[in-house]
Amino acid sequence: MRVSVLSYGGRVRSLVAPFGGALVDVVLGLDTLAEYETDRCFVGPLIGRFANRIAHGRFFIDGVEFHLPLNDGPNHLHGGPRGFHRRLWEASVRAGENGDTIELAYRSAALEEGYPGTLDVRTTFELTGDDTLVISYSADTDAATHLNLTWHGYFNLAGHDAGDARDHELTLGASSFLPVDGTMIPTGEIRRVDGTPFDFRRARRLRRGDTDNDEQLVIAEGYDHNFVIDRDEPTGLAFVARVVEPNSRRRLEIHSTEPGVQVYAGQHLRGRAKGGATYGPHSGFALETQHFPDTPNEPSFPSTLLRPRETFRSRTEYRFGVATTG
Repeated sequence: MRVSVLSYGGRVRSLVAPFGGALVDVVLGLDTLAEYETDRCFVGPLIGRFANRIAHGRFFIDGVEFHLPLNDGPNHLHGGPRGFHRRLWEASVRAGENGDTIELAYRSAALEEGYPGTLDVRTTFELTGDDTLVISYSADTDAATHLNLTWHGYFNLAGHDAGDARDHELTLGASSFLPVDGTMIPTGEIRRVDGTPFDFRRARRLRRGDTDNDEQLVIAEGYDHNFVIDRDEPTGLAFVARVVEPNSRRRLEIHSTEPGVQVYAGQHLRGRAKGGATYGPHSGFALETQHFPDTPNEPSFPSTLLRPRETFRSRTEYRFGVATTG
């Protein structure tokens, strides 16, 4: 395997995985820094301080109200217009248990994009001998703040330039999902997937919802929802997702310590791509392991509050291979 990571935005530009002898670049990427600087589709970056949306760009901590920039209609999205995806990270290569690792570090100043506290973030990319990419996160703060980190990679197991990826077969370890309102903010309900087009507990193609008139799919113009991961234990790695490309049988399996995963079918993708290709809608899909959207305003959701003398830690594993059964 090979992974290429930019210090600008912590963006994974390519991820080449072996499948039965074939080397395939399975993540979407761009060719130039200028294209990344103007990218509006979040192609491959690290996201922070808060992945996903915060309603009206505001929250309270200990009775103090904080205001964040609005960059998604009435809401705050992916850390703001100059979130971690637009920052220059300090990059280093270190020796890990399984070989060299890429470590990115960033210090987010107090009130950067409106968030309280000076935050020190570290992200490590590691390739293991069993064709797995491990992304690990840690962070410390000097004042209470909200934190929700993810990697916004787009996958296409047929190859980054293979076109429409909706025939990929998706399985999720999730019995519930979070319905959203008309501005894509969770309503607070945790809804069972039974009898809905959101039931991926058995493998279903991503295009399953294309012709479904479910209100949630109409609001998001397809899949762009957070699923609640089923867990036997409150901590540690849990099964998140399995994706199989039906023609080649190439497989991706994801395990994470995070409580949720945002499934986005890439319906708004468009523009130039690396290698002279062009990306259109559904050229890739994102499976963003994370805490739930708008958690700072939903006390019933698992907390994203990080306080001084606490260390945030998170780990997600992306395991590649070839499916031997259906």
